[in-house]
Amino acid sequence: MAGRPRCRGDTGAVTVEAAISIGALVALLALVLGGIAAVTDQLRCTDAAREAARLAARGDRDGARQAVTAIAPARATLELLPDGEGLTAVVRAAAMRGLLPGLRIEGRAFAVTEPGVGPAARSPGGADP
Repeated sequence: MAGRPRCRGDTGAVTVEAAISIGALVALLALVLGGIAAVTDQLRCTDAAREAARLAARGDRDGARQAVTAIAPARATLELLPDGEGLTAVVRAAAMRGLLPGLRIEGRAFAVTEPGVGPAARSPGGADP
């Protein structure tokens, strides 16, 4: 029974290639989902800033903070900055609730202060909404 010698160098090569390919696909999927989540958080911060600026320009600063709490990602902060005849609302949050370290998401919006509303006093930076 002197058949051909078996080639032992390729044993399991397909399994290793499949494992590496699956690992790469999982990593790529995680990056894509993380990017989508970061963009979604960005949109939520911008929407919250828009609502906060509109409410604060009408004189309803408590409503602005409540809007940020309801619309923005968890643990977002609101800062109201006087800007000429209006104010700018800045909403900041950690991307993906802190799962992407070092990445901060920010949304800004401007609104003209309504007549009869007092001057826009600077809200302390980093205050909880």
